[in-house]
Amino acid sequence: MTVMIGRRRSTAAALATIGAFALLVGACGKAEETGGTGTDNAAAAQQTASAGPGGGTCTLQQYGGQKIDLKTAKVGFSQSEKEANPFRTAETKSIQDEAAKLGITNLTVTNADSKFNKQIADVEQMIDQGVQLLVVAPLNSDGWDPVFKKAAAKKIPIITIDRKINAKHCTDFLTFIGSDFYEQGKRAARSMAKALDNKGTVAILLGAPGNNVTTQRTAGFKDEIAKIAPNIKIDFEQTGNFSREEGQKVAEQLLQSKPGISGVYAENDEMALGAVTALKGAGRKAGDVKIVSIDGTRGAVQGIVDGWIYGVVESNPRFGPLAFQTATKFFAGETVNENIIISDREYDQATAKDGLAVAY
Repeated sequence: MTVMIGRRRSTAAALATIGAFALLVGACGKAEETGGTGTDNAAAAQQTASAGPGGGTCTLQQYGGQKIDLKTAKVGFSQSEKEANPFRTAETKSIQDEAAKLGITNLTVTNADSKFNKQIADVEQMIDQGVQLLVVAPLNSDGWDPVFKKAAAKKIPIITIDRKINAKHCTDFLTFIGSDFYEQGKRAARSMAKALDNKGTVAILLGAPGNNVTTQRTAGFKDEIAKIAPNIKIDFEQTGNFSREEGQKVAEQLLQSKPGISGVYAENDEMALGAVTALKGAGRKAGDVKIVSIDGTRGAVQGIVDGWIYGVVESNPRFGPLAFQTATKFFAGETVNENIIISDREYDQATAKDGLAVAY
């Protein structure tokens, strides 16, 4: 579908409220600079943590493209998954809201509904329709060669968000914007080790296969557990495909086969909430099994408040401002880094109640 977007207005009162809240959150150590999910909430926005280790740089001259005015350009955004997932809802809304704020009036948004072939077809169709910039939230990290060939022929820059594409930088794609997924896994491991006092058995609800998010969140968790809590044993691993329903089913199987499991590491909040439903269905009490997850959705942060989830590492989906800021720099001839890594906050019992205000 094509979304035609106009400007939003903001009032002085709203700005004052936002500013006050940004200062409050900043005092807690994790305030961010840009972005939003449809409300101009500075406290909830993304902040660049680093350029990413070992990455290169790219300029418009190197890429071989032409300078364009984003306000009048054709821009395409390809969403990968159904927006039943709060992460995807917030991500798409952030792109649309920032486009509106900047006066970008020709934005095409597609959704692949978790079908990779459809996502490839969606992006190819947008190229055929003359888009001049592509922002892509890829479902898989591989299999993008047909898109690269078409985009390269027309010198259309591709910004990937949230998940990486395995491709040649400054030829196939311009930049990747997202979290350090390996570090997220390590942070989840430290939270789990604290929850279990460095001993016990843990199950991993794996994300969807075929992308770097699952691979790195798993590796980071395992490596850090082995390093800091060798008496914690990983007893069970099964994919829940980042789905609440599948996470619940896997957790139900887990509780039947390993009723004494001490903790569950869910590689996203949706699977964690599925595990909570499974625990409730099995008659367990809040806190009987320690759950640590990644994302920062409002439902999961509320789960901490209610005692069902021990900790959540954020993965901020509000990519709109940073994506368009990066595109603006690129078309102005400035240097763009290959990897733009954002910082993510963390929620626990001490911070969850206040954190509900910035969760998505």
